[in-house]
Amino acid sequence: MSMRIFSFILFLTLNLWANERIISLSPSLTEIVYALEKGNSLVGTSSYSLYPKEAQVVPIVGGYQNPNIEKILALSPTLVIGQSFNQSTLEKLKYFKIKTLMLNLKTIKDIKTSINILASKIDSKKDTKLIQDIEDAMQKASKNKTPHSVMIVYGLRDDLRSSIYIAGHDIFFEDIIKLSANTNAYSATSTSQPVLNYENIIALNPDQIIILHSHATEPNVDVKKALKAWQSIPTNASKNKNISIVDEDYLHIPSHRVAQTIKRLSNEMNKNYKLGN
Repeated sequence: MSMRIFSFILFLTLNLWANERIISLSPSLTEIVYALEKGNSLVGTSSYSLYPKEAQVVPIVGGYQNPNIEKILALSPTLVIGQSFNQSTLEKLKYFKIKTLMLNLKTIKDIKTSINILASKIDSKKDTKLIQDIEDAMQKASKNKTPHSVMIVYGLRDDLRSSIYIAGHDIFFEDIIKLSANTNAYSATSTSQPVLNYENIIALNPDQIIILHSHATEPNVDVKKALKAWQSIPTNASKNKNISIVDEDYLHIPSHRVAQTIKRLSNEMNKNYKLGN
């Protein structure tokens, strides 16, 4: 018997005896459930629930935007937790008398509140430590003595003519920009994830550009070519060589690990920022 099959059988055995049978519909919520030390109660997760490693043997019920109702029902959950983009799925599950919980993880405040709510729902006492870690990171965030405008970009690619996704307003990335005493280069009123093109980037003229890259999900990107493409756009960031690529697996995940994201990005914004000529 292979180790993977043995681990899977052991996982199923443990969950048969769990008081709660939880299904998480997003990687962020999966991480929080484990951090609250209730991972043994998880009987289903969404795709890309890769952290911690224990989550990788839990049955997958589908993508985080299109979970499979039949798979969810087959696992006989006592609680299904999701985010706002799971609202349709959660509403359907109510017809089957399944308890659901929808949480908001957009801002740092939302993340802390959701950790509290989920901990109370699944009877965990570990939320205090998780929230304290986030608050400590907020307090210790590196602050720049020369505030500047920052643009945070989602994903790395070398074709910058269109569909450039960046961090807008009311999202934890903007919270981190402000914690670091800087300003979001994107000032227009729009969603938390605006889509820009080449001309829009020139118009914004950010002082610093931070590109969030994940080698795990973007393994075929030519990093040097992509960085050269960004450096060719006439902005203050390119002029002063303030364009950087950050590759950490937790950056896109709004979970308790936002404490790590605060530390990593605040350092990138401030300790690695070069003053203009």
